[in-house]
Amino acid sequence: MSPVTYTGILPDLFKEGKGAVAQGRIKPDGTFAATEVLAKHDENYMPAEAQHAIDEAQKTAPGYKPKQTKI
Repeated sequence: MSPVTYTGILPDLFKEGKGAVAQGRIKPDGTFAATEVLAKHDENYMPAEAQHAIDEAQKTAPGYKPKQTKI
């Protein structure tokens, strides 16, 4: 594994020790100069905005019943 350099703002989901996809070039000194970094996530990930939109759409669906919570 080569050292990677990147100048810019990293994605919100990027965390130390987690998977990432980087695009760029290997420099003559052996370092990888990334021009783009994308954070990887599992197949269950859903942005908060998308989850909110789904929740709101379900509320208007025929037969919708709100979840019951015990207090």
